[in-house]
Amino acid sequence: MSSNCTISLPGLIAKKYEYKYNEISNTVLPTLHLLKSSVLVSFSGALRIHIAFLLMHISSAFFNCLAGGLIIYAVYTLDRAMDAEEDLENRPELRGASNKFALIISLICFLIGAAILTSNGLIFFAFLPLITGYLYTKGIKIRNFNLRLKGGRGMKNLVVGSTWGAFIAGIAGIDATTIIAPLIVFLYFGMKLFINSTIYDFKDIKGDTMAGINTLPVILGERKAKMMLFSLHLLAHLMLVAAIITGIIAFEPVIIIYSLAVGLLYIKTFAEQVDIETKSRLTKRLFMIDGESTSIVGLRTILSGIVA
Repeated sequence: MSSNCTISLPGLIAKKYEYKYNEISNTVLPTLHLLKSSVLVSFSGALRIHIAFLLMHISSAFFNCLAGGLIIYAVYTLDRAMDAEEDLENRPELRGASNKFALIISLICFLIGAAILTSNGLIFFAFLPLITGYLYTKGIKIRNFNLRLKGGRGMKNLVVGSTWGAFIAGIAGIDATTIIAPLIVFLYFGMKLFINSTIYDFKDIKGDTMAGINTLPVILGERKAKMMLFSLHLLAHLMLVAAIITGIIAFEPVIIIYSLAVGLLYIKTFAEQVDIETKSRLTKRLFMIDGESTSIVGLRTILSGIVA
């Protein structure tokens, strides 16, 4: 007796494993991209707290820096796991990532960081990014009163700069003798992070335009937005120089000179729209912007060793 139906067991097994491989590739790889996408910014943030300690002439507290980095990682990973329309357009490699797993990792990192800061009397700064993030995305509505920070025309950049500037200055300046030094550090990092977040908006002009988001580069145009960033950058460093002259903050030439030089360079280089970012350009951008604090701390350590 003959049959037209032929069953190939090896073929079925091959298809089964191919299906599982595709499923893993479509979920695990995007999830790994999601989890590692915030590592550099969190490490850089931890070193920014260390730099803030140096500027205020206060001994750096390792665990406070570590806690700050963990909270930064948690908040940025949580934000990127929300599947915002513009994020999927600008970061297609995150499509299909397991948001639940990312949320669990974010929660663990946040709880560890918050526990460390709370034990050191910094509970307000531990929860500041989450509170600000909630007010930005959801807001609070009580009868006719509606408080929501989200909006275009630079509101996102202002929230990023002020929140993380306060976070950095607050953690490092908890033991400062006066409020003036932490205020200077807050303004410096606030303007720096405002600039950095705006530079990333240049890269995302296409996705933001499609999503109807009025970022500064979209509404001002590339040239005017770029000039605004140059002006803020120079203002931030003039303020630091004045604070050094008056003895408010410590004289840290490596921090001041490197920050000024590399900032001018990356504003000139990366404050422009690109349709497709090459790997070379991406590497340079990550090194110069996200890796700025790493370069500063590394260079300062090397020079200190040579002088010693």
